[in-house]
Amino acid sequence: MPVVTKRNIYHALAVCYRQLSAPPPSYWHQPSADPLLAITVGQLVDSAADRFGSREALVSCHQGVRLTFSEVKRRVDRLAAGLLDAGLRRGDRLALWGGNSAEWYLAALAAGRAGMVLVCANPAYEVAEFRYCLNKVGARGVVAAEACYPKVERMAPQLSYSPPGDLQCADVPDLATVVFMEGERKRGAFQLRELMDSATRGSLGVITNQQLSIQPDDGCNILFTSGTTAKPKAAILTHHNIINNSYFVGKRMQFDEKHHRICLQVPLFHCYGFCSGVLAALHHGATVVLPSLYFNPKASLDAIEKEKCTVVYGTPTMYVDLVAERDFEDRRFETLETAVSSGSPISHPLFLELQRKFGVRKVGSLYGLTETSPVVFQSQPTDSEDQMLNTVGAVSQHVEVKVVDEQRKVVPMGTVGELCVRGYVTVARYWSDEESTRRLYYRERWLRTGDLFIMREDGYGKLVGHLRDRIIRDCENIFPKEIQELLETHPDILETQVFGVPHERWGEQICACIRLKRGSTLTSDAVREFASGKISDFKIPSIIEIVDELPRNPSGKIQTLQLREAVMEKYGIKDVAIYGW
Repeated sequence: MPVVTKRNIYHALAVCYRQLSAPPPSYWHQPSADPLLAITVGQLVDSAADRFGSREALVSCHQGVRLTFSEVKRRVDRLAAGLLDAGLRRGDRLALWGGNSAEWYLAALAAGRAGMVLVCANPAYEVAEFRYCLNKVGARGVVAAEACYPKVERMAPQLSYSPPGDLQCADVPDLATVVFMEGERKRGAFQLRELMDSATRGSLGVITNQQLSIQPDDGCNILFTSGTTAKPKAAILTHHNIINNSYFVGKRMQFDEKHHRICLQVPLFHCYGFCSGVLAALHHGATVVLPSLYFNPKASLDAIEKEKCTVVYGTPTMYVDLVAERDFEDRRFETLETAVSSGSPISHPLFLELQRKFGVRKVGSLYGLTETSPVVFQSQPTDSEDQMLNTVGAVSQHVEVKVVDEQRKVVPMGTVGELCVRGYVTVARYWSDEESTRRLYYRERWLRTGDLFIMREDGYGKLVGHLRDRIIRDCENIFPKEIQELLETHPDILETQVFGVPHERWGEQICACIRLKRGSTLTSDAVREFASGKISDFKIPSIIEIVDELPRNPSGKIQTLQLREAVMEKYGIKDVAIYGW
């Protein structure tokens, strides 16, 4: 037996103190008093109609369409039945191709009622991209905007001489049925209104009867990843994934406490718009307001004012464009309470502008991935300004997260690492891609996000950057987001995109593309002078480009790859080997 001495006691106490004072591991599980739901999208449509019948469910400002929850259910059922009469069946993949419209909204819900798998296609796709997506998932049907007709005809020229519902095209061999949302009936295709009007009693009965047989674990929604580094992957989400995620998103935003009207200016084909917007509104009786087919700042301002919206969904880029609009005179936005942003928090200067021009009291963040249904972190109603502006929110209900290092070991709280997610939110699989599905997960079903995070001890997370975006300059790890946030505190800078370009000596050098406020004469040298002393010298961009616009995709995300290629071409920079995580 060891001799007990004063020295041994002090040593033991010191060890205990170090253990007690050490930061806890970066792991968090967020429990909830509300259980997970075991319903489907079709049953949600039923429930919303029963609970909120005569309340407005959808307002499409640019179309002059207003529908109550009861009318939505009636039209959705007729369209779902019409799709069956057109030759489609339960389990078929049905692609939607178009902008934000009443027809897109109804067709998405009709796919759920009919037991089909909704395939969300980017309306900016060119023919080859759309053909790839259809063939990837073996889509049997397409519901497309009339504006997409020339592309559909180029993709499948046989359409013009095929009977409707019996397209036979070798380039898209699974595609049989094409429906156009608006306009006159096209040869070889159905018209959406025609399908709704001609739905038979028998097919309507099938739609009603099958609501109990469609299972929550059935595939419901296929969304394509951005495809910035490879061909887009098709993530298949279940009813269980998106029903529960949308319920808890709406609950944390307090949609259940009063009637909210949501200005939904983000694209519906994106998980943010459909799951966090449309489905969250159906759960809690909120009204979805679509200001325009595609994002238009003036149309959004009109919708917020005239429809008395209480919540607006957007991205930081969209909010930059909103506050930069000149058309603010004689407008009143007294109903607007909350601005919701996806992905990254709104900067402090932008928050102040939203407060000053819109009277916004709260700014909420949503963070997630297509592969997480999508939301993993979300702001809470009681957040402090620090939590609102410096984090992407707190962990969502019923979700586990951890932050790991390169050896997949959990790092201490406050330490940068890769965020991993586990729980009901994680994607079932990538369609027809077992290898990508396998690479997506670590052991024990922990989904790898590829995002660099810091977990705080209050359960909030801070997005530091992306593994693929991290800049390694002369062995120094540099995260673009830190530099962007600093530069955007300059009063003349609207927004910034920071990224790495190759350098023969350092491996990478830092480039910043900057969009200025109207009338500003800020120079690159002045930007460097502003940054000097605020961040380390090695983090100050060596290339600073002042640009009129930053290229974006239809989701509002800045196209960094396009910027990088343009800068490399301008400066004659050639690719060199770059070593990453």
